[in-house]
Amino acid sequence: MIDPAIFKAYDVRGLYPDQIDEDVAYLVGRAFVRVLRETNGAGPASPMRVALGRDMRLSAPALAARYADGLRDEGAEVLDIGMVGTEMLYFAVGSRDLDGGLMCTASHNPKGYTGAKLVRRGAIALSGDSGIGDLARIVTDGDLGPPADPRGEVAEQDIGEDYRAAVARFIDPAAVRAMKVVLDGGNGMAGPMVGPLLDSLPIEQVQTYWRPDGEFPDHEPNPLLPENRHFVVEKVLSEGAELGIAWDGDADRCFVIDDLGQFVDGDFLTALLAESILRKEPGASILYDVRASRAVPDTVARAGGTAYVNRVGHAFFKSRMREEGAAFGGEVSGHYYFRDFYCADSGAIPALLILELLSIQGKRMSELLAPLRERYFISGEINSEVADQEAKMRELADAYSDGEVSWLDGVSVDYADWHFNVRPSNTEPLLRLNLESLVSRDHMEERRDEVLERIRG
Repeated sequence: MIDPAIFKAYDVRGLYPDQIDEDVAYLVGRAFVRVLRETNGAGPASPMRVALGRDMRLSAPALAARYADGLRDEGAEVLDIGMVGTEMLYFAVGSRDLDGGLMCTASHNPKGYTGAKLVRRGAIALSGDSGIGDLARIVTDGDLGPPADPRGEVAEQDIGEDYRAAVARFIDPAAVRAMKVVLDGGNGMAGPMVGPLLDSLPIEQVQTYWRPDGEFPDHEPNPLLPENRHFVVEKVLSEGAELGIAWDGDADRCFVIDDLGQFVDGDFLTALLAESILRKEPGASILYDVRASRAVPDTVARAGGTAYVNRVGHAFFKSRMREEGAAFGGEVSGHYYFRDFYCADSGAIPALLILELLSIQGKRMSELLAPLRERYFISGEINSEVADQEAKMRELADAYSDGEVSWLDGVSVDYADWHFNVRPSNTEPLLRLNLESLVSRDHMEERRDEVLERIRG
């Protein structure tokens, strides 16, 4: 019996081997090829070329082998790129014009988890709105019938050199000055993926947890949680470093600690990255998500760009970026997307851009952030358990109907000097609040408590 809970909004994810084992991996591999054929409008016997990658988790080699079996038994040709960061899989699919890609990873989850991130042609992610539901139906329906004849071939390829050349083009390496930087790989894929890029720059690297290790002996590979970045904060301060950069397990997200040991919020980093992109491409379009600080559209406007607000989630960002021709998109959660990287999210490119920006500006990170921190006061994301999420959001819209109410993603309410967004969780009975004041921290806290009281009342 397949647990339907493994099919999430943007990927397949669950505990190994209780929810996802080798047999489930095989079924997912076969079902994925069928979904790709349907998505591409191809016939049941049409050739498919699919990239396969895996992270450093202990279960990954065995599971990846079974994903490959499933892909091949549907007649797909498999390009096995080995143990890589997730964005390297996206790069393989985009640069080689493949029909799709499957990355065996559980991203930032603890060591007991596994999963699969799935993309179609163009490195566009499957999602609950497009593809994941079909995948779940095929897998849970049962018997997939006999394997294809002939079975698909498999070829191994090292794409590291091509990937690094593509990513390095986003900056001028000669512009990067000497500085000390603490690097926290979280025993994930950042070390082998980002390390060679940083080795070519004149930075003094303080490497920590830089070797992939699926046991995660040091801390869980999720720097979004304060307890997992305590170490890198302390290391930045003790080393007197200018910057700390931490990556999640599959290294498609990076998180920054400034020279004062303060975490850089994802929307503030989006604003700085947008400024960097607009220096290179004046007038470009930039995407940001509904939760974000007004620092993002304000910064984009000042820099001469056009900002578009968007739904949360990489499938929605990648599609909208193509529609708008947007050069860059950033999410509060630390996903940063680049048009010239197949609209895919990257944990390497933002790190390079920030090193370049600090060098060009001749400032420390805290100095770049000071104007934002002094004007924009954000709550961060706060979760509340709510049984009837839709009714509660309607209640909030009615209570704040004198503001500008929108329903792009959850409910957003905007006033001249403060605003908030409340969104339902995709997987739990939770509402997520993000709120900002342009008045003061005290005003933000007052409004935050007021909205939370309504949510929890």
